[in-house]
Formats: sequence, structure tokens, C-alpha cells
Amino acid sequence: MSDPVGKLPSELDQLPDRDTEETAEWAASLDAVAQAAGTRRAEYLLRRTLQHAEAAGLALPKLLETDYVNTIPTAAEPEFPGDEEMEARITAWNRWNAAAMVTRGSKYGVGGHIATFASAAWLYETGFQHFFRGKETDGSGDQLYIQGHASPGIYARAFLDGRISEQQLDNFRQESGGNGLPSYPHPRRLPWLWEFPTVSMGLGPLSAIYQARFNRYLQNRSIKDTANSHVWAFLGDGEMDEPESTAALALASREQLDNLTFVINCNLQRLDGPVRANFRVVQELEAQFRGAGWNVIKSLWGSAWDELFQLDTTGALVRRLREVPDAQFQTYATRDVAYIRDHFFGVNPELVQLAGVLTDAKIAECFHSSRGGHEPRKVYAAYKAALEHKGAPTVILAQTVKGYTLGAGFESKNANHQMKKLTIDEFKDMRDLLGLPIPDSAFADGQVPYGHPGANSPEVQYLNERRAALGGPAPARKVKQVALPAPADRSFAPLLKGSGKQEMATTMAFVRLVKDLMRDKETGKRWVPIVPDEARTFGMESLFPSAGIYSPLGQTYEPVDRDQLMYYKEAKDGQILNEGITEAGAMADFIAACTSYATHGEPMIPFYIFYSMFGWQRTADQMWQLADQLGKGFIVGATAGRTTLTGEGLQHADGHSHLIASTNPASLNYDPAFAYEIAVIVKDGLRRMYGESPEDVFYYLTVYNEPKVQPAMPEGVEEGIIKGLYRFNTAADLAEAAPAADAPKVQLMASGTAIHWILEAQKLLAAEWNVAADVWSATSWGELRREALECDEALLRGEVRTPYVTRALEGAAGPVLAVSDWMRQVPDQISQWVEQDYTSLGTDGFGLSDTREGARRHFGVDAQSIVVAALAQLARRGEVPASAVKEARERYGL
Repeated sequence: MSDPVGKLPSELDQLPDRDTEETAEWAASLDAVAQAAGTRRAEYLLRRTLQHAEAAGLALPKLLETDYVNTIPTAAEPEFPGDEEMEARITAWNRWNAAAMVTRGSKYGVGGHIATFASAAWLYETGFQHFFRGKETDGSGDQLYIQGHASPGIYARAFLDGRISEQQLDNFRQESGGNGLPSYPHPRRLPWLWEFPTVSMGLGPLSAIYQARFNRYLQNRSIKDTANSHVWAFLGDGEMDEPESTAALALASREQLDNLTFVINCNLQRLDGPVRANFRVVQELEAQFRGAGWNVIKSLWGSAWDELFQLDTTGALVRRLREVPDAQFQTYATRDVAYIRDHFFGVNPELVQLAGVLTDAKIAECFHSSRGGHEPRKVYAAYKAALEHKGAPTVILAQTVKGYTLGAGFESKNANHQMKKLTIDEFKDMRDLLGLPIPDSAFADGQVPYGHPGANSPEVQYLNERRAALGGPAPARKVKQVALPAPADRSFAPLLKGSGKQEMATTMAFVRLVKDLMRDKETGKRWVPIVPDEARTFGMESLFPSAGIYSPLGQTYEPVDRDQLMYYKEAKDGQILNEGITEAGAMADFIAACTSYATHGEPMIPFYIFYSMFGWQRTADQMWQLADQLGKGFIVGATAGRTTLTGEGLQHADGHSHLIASTNPASLNYDPAFAYEIAVIVKDGLRRMYGESPEDVFYYLTVYNEPKVQPAMPEGVEEGIIKGLYRFNTAADLAEAAPAADAPKVQLMASGTAIHWILEAQKLLAAEWNVAADVWSATSWGELRREALECDEALLRGEVRTPYVTRALEGAAGPVLAVSDWMRQVPDQISQWVEQDYTSLGTDGFGLSDTREGARRHFGVDAQSIVVAALAQLARRGEVPASAVKEARERYGL
């Protein structure tokens, strides 16, 4: 072999070689090994050398992929501390009841999944018996992100420990009667059991990373000692294809989150078939995680493989395992021994020789069932190693068989994710395999029975003893409500009195309010500002030096703007979470902070501020996750509306986030026009979410980047601000050009920045057309609609209630014209409860780059367009001549 060092240009060519002779000797040694022992031996020596260098802490690139074998050899496995036989019986009962529950439910057509838990049972049971900390010690315990499709197994375990009844098992996926079980982990539907909704695949792993990070945030800010809390995320290998699943891997390693463990159930199957049919997903995931800086533990093969590896003196078996694609290995799991001998071993004389000393029974055991994820000793070894590893998060790649123990009709079948039931004969086979004492007579009615060894049985006693030693039941969600004191009124006073002659955007008004609230002695430290970069866009740079930007490393550099008043300050106890360009990551941060009241018994007050266009549209699935997880906090869509963010164009022009937000029942959506409205809404939000009787809601506020003079709050409008509508002024309040007493009347209604357009239109209508317009501020179209719907529902129960919007407008003369910087469907939400003639103007269609004035004229929502629309309404009613509409269009150049 010729000198490779001189042939392969690389970054090493740019480094001076202090001893070219020594370098040549190393290269020659490698050549000699390759020539004498073969290239495979040379490759082996290089890998071992790199592994040794990595263990020694040398600054070399890591190996991204290791051999397709267990990371922890059998000889290095720690002693198993439990009673294996007892734990096997417990796991058998849980396997049985999970399958029985789904099968019994299938007669109602409600479905369910059996195969996922069947493959992952030992991954969960080993954790429940030996690792997962409950909440009866420090109130936090471990955080468990359970794979959604494995929920039947968790219900089965809760049935065994007495927390769920047989009746509830029979109501799986039948919740409307009030005594059912939700299909997947849904905290809002079963809040005493589930903590984290995970079945919207990809959101679980993302949230788990940010939960682990938030645990450190609480620790570093001295709010809660979370040192003993560990985050466990159970995931599927197919789920890792979701972009959110791997979006934050670098964050976890960068911040050294060794309080986090991913357990990926590598059963090699997605929902429809193999995960990597022509490749090896385990090796791909290993490279991905190792490249991101994670500690990787592979638990692939069960103890039956030990004999095979001991006989593999040439490495032929290991090489063969590395080259067989996943889909082929699934085929081996379903075929007879003759097929395996021919297709797996028969490709290589060394493997033929190895197979010659193996019995058919040994080959069948290895290829049909012996996986690392099915043996508690190997799972225990992996979990223990994960907890002991410091300085980086750990991922455990555990290989299993999907549908394990469910019989030949299920195991490794491509369709097993959609298979919802077993036959009676299949259940009897499963019973015999698991060794459960269920007699044939229990099947007499043609229905599979549930099984339980008895509340006082050794199995249940053992289970309860193990959970007691680990701090109580798991999973469990326990909330100890802690009411936060209301902030002092002085924090809200500046916004209530207005800005005088100074102009101020409502975005800046909100930031100023929060800055004052963060100084509150009682609750100031509980505010968690979250921004996905561009904090300066929202005027938040003033918070940098005072609150600090959170970093577990503190600030290891001298910031370039250190000599400026508002310099970029990072701190280990920093309060701001400035996430970089990741709305999904910032949203995951927000969810962790929003639910800290339940996870850790520490209520936090997060506000997440973002370009409104890139909030609900981009991360609406996480908003539903937030609602399901019963989160509380303020979401702030800044630079809101379709016409206020000038020059940015179509993709930045939000005219619909309020429409998307209105679909989420937990979201209270406000579009305040003035600074004082923000103060009133935030104050009431703090009461509703963190007061004596907290509600499981969150707030969406939209604020604008258009500077305007902010008026002082009129008297008596607080109720209207909260309910969603109040009269801001009347035509009689105009200082100049007040219309005649008998002038035609119209009611102008607007939200957000559109209030300024209708105020200008009010003056034009009075001065130029002798029309009297009252102006209404609609702070929340959504809350008006929510209350009206409640009134409609009450009517079905025989209770007559008039919606607030109807009562507020009662007696208001003339038609109603509603205007906003949103598409017309937003204000049209309330139209059916408005008794007056009702029409709306909005910004329907795509956004565009232009001046504010140009954009508003384009969409027909500027003051002049509003005047024309109001005159058209009055003309239809015969209250102004039709010619006035034509005259107005021509006068205003429409």
C-alpha cells in the first residue's frame, strides 16, 4: 500500500508536521497490517484506536457509527437488583390486559394499538420498577414522556396497581360518559395520570429536551431544586423522521443536559412497514446522535446471542449484521430456520461454519425473539449507564420485535400497527406463553377476560413496594395550587394614564408593562420572557442588562457592545430565554414554563413574543399541545396585522392568526387597540390564571409596531375590555364638526390598530357627510363569540340568556360596520348575535410590500374606504342618497 498521507488532501495538510518520519512510520505500520492480516483487521485497529483516543479525551473527531452490537457487553452488565421472576409476572399481566382492553374495545369500533406496547413492555417496566421517580418526595419526580401508542400498557399497569377500574378499561376511547380513558396521553382528559401529551409525533422529543432545559433553568435561577429530576422520553424509531424530533439535539448536548434520556424503541417498523427498508435505522440514529454530541447506548441483542458472538472469532457475524437491511431482518423474524441458515449464514463460508455448530432452536431464538429491549437485565444496564453518564444527554437505542408475545400473526408483520384485536385462540396461546393462570372457562362467553392476580397478591405488593421506594405512583400528575399575589397597581398605572403627547406602539406598551411587572417583589422573578430571536425588534433590549439572557455557561466572552447601556448580557441565572431562530423551540420552552405549576409546583408566568405570522401558523400543533397540557401564560403576536409591518411582504403579513387561535378552546384571544386595554387584560389574565381559583387557559394578545398617541383609560370600561367590546366615544364627543342631532347614525367597530382608521373615518363622516358615528373598541371578537355560544347552549337547557354583544349594542342606532387588520372572518365571528344590520371590512387575500397607507388602500380598510362603506350601508337603508356613495368614491380616489 502506497503512502496515503501524501495522497489524500485534507485539513491536516494545512498543519505543520513536526516529525514527518514518525508520521511515515505510523502509515507504514497500517500498511503492514493491511497486507499481513487484511484490510478488515486494519479497519478494526483504527476503530479501536479512535475509541481509545476518545476515551482518553483527545481532541479528535468522534466515531459516528460503531459496530452493530450492544454498547455494554454481557460481562460488563451490572448485577440486576430486582426479582426477575416477579417482574416477569407483573409484565405478563400488563401485556395481557393491554391486549385485552384494545380487543374488547374493537367490538365498538373504537380501535386502539396493541403492537407498540408489546414491543416496549420491558422498556417501561424496568423503568417503573427501578428508575422512574414519583412525586411524593420533592413534588417533581421524573418527567415521563410516554410514547402515545403505548398508552394501553400504561393503563394496564394502573389497573394492576388499583388506580384504574375494570369499567374504565372497558371505556377505553369512550370518554363521553365521563368514566372513560382517552386514547393517548391527554392531560386535559385524564389530568391525574398524564403529564405530557405526546401522540402528535415529534412534539414529545422536542418538548422533552426543553423540559430538561427548563428544569436546569429553575435550578440555576434558585426557584426550585430540580437536581434529582430526570426526563425520560420514550420514542419510536419511525417517529424520529419528524423534523421536530431531532430539531433540538444540538441544544441538549450544547447545554450538557445529562438530566435527559431518550429511549428509542427500535422495532424497525413505522405505521405501514419498515422504518429503513433498505438501510439500518439504528446505525443512522447512532450517527445522528453521536454527531450531535449525545452519549449513545445500543441495546440490540438478547443474551441468546452471546454464544454466537463468542463463536465469531473472525468478525464475520458482526460484519454481516452491519450489512443486512432492516426489512430483511424483519423477514428473518418471521421465517423458519432453514431460510435463515440459507439467506443469513449462507452468504459467507465463515458464517456457514459458525451456523454448523448452532442448533435450530438457538437460531430460532436469536432471530425470532432475542432482542436487547426484551430483557430486563440489558435494559437495566442501559438505564443505569445513562444515569451515570455526566456532561451530555443519553439516547438508548433498544432493538425489539413489534408485536412481541402476541403470536405469529402479529410479530414483525407490516400491518400490525393497524391490527386491533386477537382471536380467542390467539389469546390462549399468549396466555400459555406468558404463563398466566387464566382458565379456559374464563372465555366461555366468547369475550377475552381481564386478568388480575388480586389486590393482596405478591405481584401487586411487589409493585407497590417498588413504587413506594421510588417516591409514589408513576406516571402521575399532581397539582398543588399555589396562588400568586396580584402585582401592585403601580405597575399598571403608566399604561392606564396614557402616553400624553408621546407616540408609543402597543408592542412597546406591553414590553414596558412586563418590565415593570418583573420588578415586583412578590412575583417579578416568576416572569419568563421567551423570544425566538429579534428581541430588539420588539423593543426588549432594555431587559438584557437587567434581567439577563439565560445561559448555563454564563458569559464566557466580552460582548462587543459592553460599553453600551443596553449591552448583550448572558448569565447563568438569566431570566430571558432568547432561543435563536426557532419558533418551535421557543414554543417548547413556553410549554415547559406554562406547566411548571403542575410539573414542579412552581407557577411561572411566561410570555412568548414573536412575529404574529410565525406563531400560530407555524406552531399551531404545539398550541394544541399547550392546551392539552393545561398550560398558562401569555402568547404575544407582535408586529400583528396584515398592514402594519411595512415592506416585509406576503410571508410576514398576518391577517389570520386570530382565526386559527379561535379554534383552540383554551386560548383567550385579544386584539387590544390601546395601551390601557393591554394593562387591563394582563391584570385580569394574571387573576384568572394565577389567582385563588386558577383556570386552565392561556392568552393570545396581538400588539402592533405602529407608534400612536395612547389615550388615558375612560371611566367604567374595564368590564367591556375583558368581555370584548365597549363604546370608546360617540359622535357627540367630537370637539369639531359634530353632526346635526338628526343626522344618520352608524356604529363603527374595530380592534387593534384599526381603531385609528375608524376614528379618522368618524371625523370625516361628521365633517363632510353629516353622519354621526359612534366608535366601539372590540378588544376580543373571540371572547364575544365564546360568551354568545354559551348563551346558545344555555337555551338548549331552557335557560334564556342574552349574549353580551347583543346587550352592549342594544339601542345603538344605525347599522354596524366592523373593521380590523384581519381577514373579515375574524370580526364576522359575532355577526349572528348583532341585531343591527352588520357588515365588515378586512384584509382578505395575500399580503404585499408597501407603505401602511398603500397597503390599507389596497385592502380597502383605510379611513376613506371606511367612509364609503358606511355611506353604502346607510344608502341601502335609504338614510343617505345613493349619489353620496358615488361622490365619496370619486372624492377619495377610490
